[in-house]
Amino acid sequence: MNNNIIELKHVTKQFQDNGFMAVQDFNLEVRRGEFVTFLGPSGCGKTTTLRMIAGFDIPTAGEILLNGKDITKLPPYERPINTVFQRYALFPHMNIEENIAFGLKLKKTPKEEIARRVKKVLSLVDLEGFEGRSVQTLSGGQQQRIAIARALVNEPEILLLDEPLGALDLKMRQEMQLELKEMHDRLGITFIYVTHDQEEALTMSDKIVVMSEGHIQQIGTPEDIYNEPKNAFVADFIGESNIFSGIMTGKRRARFCGGEFECVDDVPEGTHITAVVRPEDVQITRPEDGMIQGTVISVIFKGIHYEITVQSGKNEMVIQSVKAAKVGDRVGMAIEPDGIHIMIAEDHTNTFLVDINRDYRLEYNGHLLDASLTKLIRGSRRLGDGQVVDAAGEVIDIGRTKVQASIGPEDIRMTDNEEEGLIQGNISNLIYQGSHYLYVIHTDLEQDFAVYDEYLWNMGDRVGLIMPVDKMTFSLKNRH
Repeated sequence: MNNNIIELKHVTKQFQDNGFMAVQDFNLEVRRGEFVTFLGPSGCGKTTTLRMIAGFDIPTAGEILLNGKDITKLPPYERPINTVFQRYALFPHMNIEENIAFGLKLKKTPKEEIARRVKKVLSLVDLEGFEGRSVQTLSGGQQQRIAIARALVNEPEILLLDEPLGALDLKMRQEMQLELKEMHDRLGITFIYVTHDQEEALTMSDKIVVMSEGHIQQIGTPEDIYNEPKNAFVADFIGESNIFSGIMTGKRRARFCGGEFECVDDVPEGTHITAVVRPEDVQITRPEDGMIQGTVISVIFKGIHYEITVQSGKNEMVIQSVKAAKVGDRVGMAIEPDGIHIMIAEDHTNTFLVDINRDYRLEYNGHLLDASLTKLIRGSRRLGDGQVVDAAGEVIDIGRTKVQASIGPEDIRMTDNEEEGLIQGNISNLIYQGSHYLYVIHTDLEQDFAVYDEYLWNMGDRVGLIMPVDKMTFSLKNRH
């Protein structure tokens, strides 16, 4: 028997007004009774996905199944699904009972049934006896419980929650996290929850779906997501992480951050890797006892621990320790093998298509690249009539042929003078990797470029990308 209540198969959503691709090839199975959380930064597509499950948005492609039946184009009121939003949308002129019963009255539910259901859901949210109170007399947390009660009173099979705790203060938010989890356990219905708060996701979820730029980055339990991140984005987004570029030097041995370490991941020698070390897994030692050494450059008291930053060569290591240190101290650092998570390094090489003009010279984004086709494509040559042939002697048709260019992230330079750049865009993501930042630039041509830079820029900064032609490699794109 299929125990999945909701299935999303190759779901894509592109908005027609601006062409923005909000969600791309999204595949997910949600089991009956699960607490599933969509987690990711603003703009990653999590709310759009929730709205498609609710029926408020229709996918551009793909299908959504409820209990095995296609509901992709079914209107919201025909789905056994209710949604709780961050803004409670309670009616201020109605009392609590009237707010909760509003949907049932529209369905012409008998009065006795309405009274029974309202009393039941008020008990679930611990607000018995509040029926006659005005919603304006309630605290933020109580108003949120009423919003949840209004959704539950319809007895949905699935409850969708779109950042429902975002308007609450920290203490109340933490209390409501526990209450929501307890409520889910009592009800036994399926919760699908949207948040950008990693603590919420780790505290409440049975399963977390980490999203970035419309794509699923990883699906797993909170323990899997925290302890075994699949890529640098997940490691950086979930909890605090030290992320370093490195290489495998032997069997279960890796070099990064200026030292060589034993690890538990068996990755072939010579493989370029990304090493993830959580701050709580680093032990401060005497300099002579450490695997690596460094100088303390920052100490911040966080209540239950000190956050200590140590400069080791070009790298910075963040450490969480119950023991204080002093800025300027020379210290050693030790890491146990199981405190190091090794991932095969992602290839951040940027590839993009450039045009060939009538003079067989290359252009990109309206800029002449100051390079001829015959100079850049090995084996190509110009004929007496001015045409150019490739290495096989076939004439290159400039109307049907493209050239693919490639450049590494370390060879691109960002500038705040946009006009200097070959292309312009905004910083959409950044990850600190010990000695440098990895930036993702979403360009005006709707293509993302990866750039390494040692300096800190801000999310959303508008930049130009300087890309030297002598750092690019070129190849002919397959012709049809």
